[in-house]
Amino acid sequence: MRLVRTDFTVDQVIEKRTQLLNELFEEVPSGVGKGGITKLSKEELLELLEKGSEWSLERGYGTKEDLETTEEMGRMKSADPKMVSEKALARGKPQLGTLGAGNHFLEIQKVDEIYDEAAAEIFGLEKGKVSVMIHCGSRGLGHQVASDYIEQMEKKYGFSHLPDRELVNAPLNSELGQRYFKAMCAGMNYAFANRQMIVHWVRASFRKVMGTDEGMRQVYDVCHNIAKIEKHNVDGELKTLCVHRKGATRAFGPGHEETPERYRKIGQPVLIPGSMGTASYVLVGTKKAGEISFSSSAHGAGRELSRTAAIRQFRGETVAKELLSQGIEVKAASWKGIAEEAVPSYKDIDEVIKATVNSGIGKVVAKLKPLGVVKG
Repeated sequence: MRLVRTDFTVDQVIEKRTQLLNELFEEVPSGVGKGGITKLSKEELLELLEKGSEWSLERGYGTKEDLETTEEMGRMKSADPKMVSEKALARGKPQLGTLGAGNHFLEIQKVDEIYDEAAAEIFGLEKGKVSVMIHCGSRGLGHQVASDYIEQMEKKYGFSHLPDRELVNAPLNSELGQRYFKAMCAGMNYAFANRQMIVHWVRASFRKVMGTDEGMRQVYDVCHNIAKIEKHNVDGELKTLCVHRKGATRAFGPGHEETPERYRKIGQPVLIPGSMGTASYVLVGTKKAGEISFSSSAHGAGRELSRTAAIRQFRGETVAKELLSQGIEVKAASWKGIAEEAVPSYKDIDEVIKATVNSGIGKVVAKLKPLGVVKG
């Protein structure tokens, strides 16, 4: 997830919303199999997998401040591109700078409510102003990395002893475990670079349509669905652990050394999206999250219906019309993609936030409501 704040008012954006969505749709390709604007050689891709967002910045995409407000400064140093298969590289080469399909999106939002004035001011969020939220990852490259290593784990360790085949694994310190971890980190670097380039093109789109991109500052970029080596207190003892966040996101509380300095006093921004017809939320991490959930929070509303069930139940054209009647304009690569992401396909985001806050693993800072959505 990546969030950018702006100085634009809702009225300013609504006036040019259709033009903005069209420009964003052109600048940021979306959908399954869509090719990116940037053409990479294999050598360039290997360098990107090592450097992450730094690779993008070196080529003029984004700002140094973007890196400062990105988890791990946008680079996983454990990445080893040599651990990534030729098939994964082939899938990643044409897709840099693309959203992808499924629940990935690029959303123009209004800051609808502020719940924590002090934190919101530090994050740069102001009621009535517009923000841009991006959800995408490592595309086909990351998917292939996982597929490659899952197959190897099945062959080496088997899964008959597990309650679910998808729980197949390898010991972290085994040769296979280490190779997968280094390949996964390379995939994370691809995702960092991908979102970095998308943010660059988002700013370019606003500059073209609105006449300026001044004030479009990144709030934060936080990972979903990864494993990371972190230090946590377990029964009074500080231990180095591999923290798996699948369907989860990091939520460091105040004072944590890995939180950007500008946010360290209050805690790390936590970005929790809803569906394209409901609100998303910005929270801030807490010390209690470090005590009860290894500094982790939910990473979104979560599906209520499978994509297959959603397609059977909803028509994309109808969903788009209903959203427009609610003041939300959607532009997508296909009607099928809209049907898959219909609001009833997801859990109630407000209930997810309520559970998060009541458990103490996050505090609500702001509520963001969609104005326009680009879907894969």
